[in-house]
Amino acid sequence: MKTLFCTASAVAALMLATPTIAAQQDQSTPNWGQSPPSAIFSSKRSKEVLAQQIMLAAAQHSPGVIDGYPGGNTRRALSAFQKAHGLDVTGNADEATMTKLREATSGALLVSYVISADDLSGGFTAPGSSMKAMAQEGNVGFASASEGLAERFGMSQGLLEALNPDSDFGEGSEILVVGAQPGSIGTVARVEIDGGANELRAFDEGGKLLASFPATVGSGEFPSPSGSMEVRAIAPEANYTFDPSEQNWGGDEMLVIPAGPNNPVGGIWIDLTKDGYGIHGTPEPGNIGKTSSHGCVRLTNWDAQRLAQAVSAGTVVEFL
Repeated sequence: MKTLFCTASAVAALMLATPTIAAQQDQSTPNWGQSPPSAIFSSKRSKEVLAQQIMLAAAQHSPGVIDGYPGGNTRRALSAFQKAHGLDVTGNADEATMTKLREATSGALLVSYVISADDLSGGFTAPGSSMKAMAQEGNVGFASASEGLAERFGMSQGLLEALNPDSDFGEGSEILVVGAQPGSIGTVARVEIDGGANELRAFDEGGKLLASFPATVGSGEFPSPSGSMEVRAIAPEANYTFDPSEQNWGGDEMLVIPAGPNNPVGGIWIDLTKDGYGIHGTPEPGNIGKTSSHGCVRLTNWDAQRLAQAVSAGTVVEFL
């Protein structure tokens, strides 16, 4: 059986905008800013978990998709935050952890945002249902304004729509979104990928843990590589090339799918010095850390974009 490779090429740069947020004044409780509607917490979604997720993401320890639901990605992020801050590593939101999270978070957890014409530029079309359809139709952008806005603010589309049940997400609409956003990671000298923990860790030159992300790392059938390698190149807006001569799945036709958030690599590719392997985004951010990959390392698109801005050619990448 052939080893499966991921293949992508760069076409342009892509940057994320973040909202302007005010400094937090009171550290005794989470600074919500705008209170979330109580109706969204009628099921398993928890206000406490939502606060934890927003603060963890802002503190550079991503829970993946911010949705308010408890799960393994949130526990992983709590453990990483605790380790980075010298706390007992339990994966639980104990009092000491919550105090440190509140101290580390600048800005309100939820803020009002007015949708602009730029947010809606380019229109919205559902992507093709197969790689062949994507290649033929070229539709790999967002299917709706709510999908695009949710990704911009690092949240699930379901949470965005629950926070704004009466919005049509049209130009001029005022909506509630995640406010506290992570700043720059800083300069990353080494990346550590732990498949057993479904985690990617970023360190500075002195070995300080700067950030962590939930990751989908290979599978039993298509394992990721082992050992140490380096970042070779970065494609902040990448297309996806499927070459049947290098694959044992996906048909027998060469396909080139254009860049976009819903192509198979989420439109972002960090190329590694082992041919065909890379760190990339995904069209299905809710599955990160929960499903297998075809040998590469998947992050949410927004986490992959932030990592791409912090690494450079020559950054060491170690697979544990």
